[in-house]
Amino acid sequence: MIEFLKRGNKSSGIAALGNTFLAIIKGVAAGISGSGTMLATTLHSIADALNQFFVFIGSSISEKEATKRFPTGFGRVVNLFVLLAVIIISIMAYETILKGWELIQHPKSSSNMWLNVLIMIVSVLVDGSILIKAMKEISHETRSEATGFGIIPNAFKKVSFAAPPTRLVFYEDLIATFGALIALVSIVLADVTGFYLLDGIGTLLIGILLVGIAVKIGYENTVGLIGVAAPKVVEDRIAQLILSDPDVVDINTLRIIQEGRQYHVESYLELRKGLTLADADDIKFRVRDKVLADPDVDDVVMGIIEADDVQTWKL
Repeated sequence: MIEFLKRGNKSSGIAALGNTFLAIIKGVAAGISGSGTMLATTLHSIADALNQFFVFIGSSISEKEATKRFPTGFGRVVNLFVLLAVIIISIMAYETILKGWELIQHPKSSSNMWLNVLIMIVSVLVDGSILIKAMKEISHETRSEATGFGIIPNAFKKVSFAAPPTRLVFYEDLIATFGALIALVSIVLADVTGFYLLDGIGTLLIGILLVGIAVKIGYENTVGLIGVAAPKVVEDRIAQLILSDPDVVDINTLRIIQEGRQYHVESYLELRKGLTLADADDIKFRVRDKVLADPDVDDVVMGIIEADDVQTWKL
């Protein structure tokens, strides 16, 4: 069991624990104060905690070794678990929007403003910390050299190249942090101005943000579940590895399919002329092992065809 849990995505595991803590304290605050915005952020944290738990388990399963029955491995399992998480997000978004609309139609005051403010500040700090962790994970997974404040623009630029669980954590906690800030402003302004309609507006905005993230994550993981080609940067990296061998003159065919956070490579190489079959075979296995050494590559199928003196692959 310990080994199984160790395989799970670290970002989603930390996020599940953090959002469980937030859901508890927000739920208590919402029950005491009666704030609609606080209730909305409570639902958001519950959704996030459940999502991240599902995704953590899915990411652990996806790391299992391939079997005879499942020769390409379990990489796409994580996409399936993320889609289950999207269903939960969608339900929570629907409930949040209904609550926001109800509060807009029937505004009411809430009590214990300072308790709500304190809880929302804690929420911003916790969600913000998880978001920073996800940004660092994106830098690690995409092999970026970003450090310090540079991880922020790098995360937005490279998030599409990160593993599905890391992308989910990044998007969810980006919305969670922003939603907590919206809730904080709404609670304070509603209490100070007496314009209690702001509580409903803040709740409604959080619900709309949840809808947006559900659509975004749902689309990306549906594509991943079907089977999608690797990003161009990954394709170029693998091609460079292959062409770096002195005996490889060209790549006739290169197909890389993304499976979760791993890649399956299929390639046909053109070698320099004059080699014996035994030599060509040794070169093929040498290049294959070099590609397999890439930590993101899970499986390589490689063949050799006759060189046609036409350069097909250009970096």
